[in-house]
Amino acid sequence: MSALLDVILPVFLVIGFGYAVVRANLLSEPAVDGLMRFAQNFAVPCLLFRSIAHLDLSAAYDPGLMTSFYTGAFAGFFACFFGAMLVFRRAMPDAVSIGFAGLFSNSLLLGLAITERAYGTAALQGNYAIISLHAPMLYGFGIALMEWARTRGHGLSGPALLRQIARAILSQSLVIGILLGFAVNLAGNPLPGFFWSGIDMLAGAAIPVALFGLGGTLVRYRIEGDIGPVLLVTFASLILHPAVTWALATQVFHLDTPALRSAVVTAAMAPGVNAYMFAHMYGVGKRVNASSVLVATAASILTAWGWLHLLP
Repeated sequence: MSALLDVILPVFLVIGFGYAVVRANLLSEPAVDGLMRFAQNFAVPCLLFRSIAHLDLSAAYDPGLMTSFYTGAFAGFFACFFGAMLVFRRAMPDAVSIGFAGLFSNSLLLGLAITERAYGTAALQGNYAIISLHAPMLYGFGIALMEWARTRGHGLSGPALLRQIARAILSQSLVIGILLGFAVNLAGNPLPGFFWSGIDMLAGAAIPVALFGLGGTLVRYRIEGDIGPVLLVTFASLILHPAVTWALATQVFHLDTPALRSAVVTAAMAPGVNAYMFAHMYGVGKRVNASSVLVATAASILTAWGWLHLLP
């Protein structure tokens, strides 16, 4: 019970506060969009930049950690992709979009916040290693598969598709922050102390502002129809992904405790808002992905509690 009260509920209290404020019209939706733009385009990239710049690269990138987490992620994708096509008879572009919701967990806003509250700031090394590959790898996979699904038979050439994928990935501020962090890390961190003090101030605002903004953003989502695909995405995100990750981490790779915690807690998070943004970008699967973000985020209050109880 202490994990629920001390670790999970404070995070969702901030999300709920943002939801209630916007629901009561005390803050307009455009104002929340501005908060989210500040968090996603400036504060969170600063947080990732700082974290990657100071990350011990040789220790953080454990192959077992990465394999455990990303095998679980792709298990979630293929369960949702084939379920959408074979069970719910959705067209392939819709199935790719729904699969992306089962693939892309909220590793940043929820995963970081809950891991830090449960185990402390020192436990986040594995989280940052996962996050550094999360957006570039999964967006690249999702965009490539969607473009292939949309252009089969009359499609983009290989080089044109690669250029489109590269533009989509490199235009994301989160990826820019990660790449700059790697550059500074590999250069031996030559930046002065006053620079890092400013970055620390921006980075400190990232998680609380983003959680509050996430709550405000959820107001515009509605649980509308398509309950089967929504439940499939929720199961893949909250049960299948962390279960596969936990099994590989404990039975195959025998990860140490900090790496196991980072992998499983991050895997157990609901789909991020990026799942809806991906669907919106292509205009397919929007209702399923929006509803999945809402349902899985609410359900993760209890499922995350359960996963924390399984961890040492």
